Amino acid sequence: MLISMKHLALCIGLMLPVLTQASVDHNIAKGLPPVVKGQSIAVLQPFKGDFRILGSKIYTNDAQAKFSPIDYAVSWGLFAEPEIARHISVNQYDRYLNWKMDRIPVPKDQAMQMVSNMHIIPANPQIAKAIQQVKRGDLVRLQGELVEVRDKDMVWTSSLTPTDTGDGACEVFRVNSIQWIEKVQRS
Repeated sequence: MLISMKHLALCIGLMLPVLTQASVDHNIAKGLPPVVKGQSIAVLQPFKGDFRILGSKIYTNDAQAKFSPIDYAVSWGLFAEPEIARHISVNQYDRYLNWKMDRIPVPKDQAMQMVSNMHIIPANPQIAKAIQQVKRGDLVRLQGELVEVRDKDMVWTSSLTPTDTGDGACEVFRVNSIQWIEKVQRS
C-alpha cells in the first residue's frame, strides 16, 4: 500500500493536536510548570531526608501520572541500614505499597513509621531524568516539598506525618534535589 506524502502530512496534522494536548497534560511529570487550566501544585511544607530505595514503579496511564511518573518504596532511619533493608520485600501496585519482613527488628508500630510509598513529582526536567535512575538498594538524599496537586475535580494531598498508614498516608513529594549517598553496583 502506497501512502502519498500529502496523505501522510494530513494524518500527522490531524494527530498533532491530540499528541500536543497529551504532552501538555503531562507537563508537570516532565518537570515543567502546569499550563493546563485547572492544574496546580500548592506547597504544604518543606521535606527532605535520606532514603533507601526498596523499589520503584513507573506509572503512565493513571490520573496521577500527569504529575508523578514514578513512585518510590523507601525506608529510612534504622530500616535504611543495608543489612535490614535487604530483608524488606515490597509490592507496589495502583499507587499502593505492601511490604513485609520475616523478622521485624522493632515493634510493628515503629516499623510502620520507617517504610513509605512516595509519589515523586520532578521539580525540573533534570530531576525528571534523574528520578528514573534510582535502583533498589540505592541510598539517596531527596529534598523538596510535600504538595497538594489539583487537576479539575481531582485533589491529591500529601500526608504530612510519617506515622499514618493506609489510604492517603503516602507523601506526594515534589523533588528539587536528588543526591546519591550510596549507589548499588550495576551489573
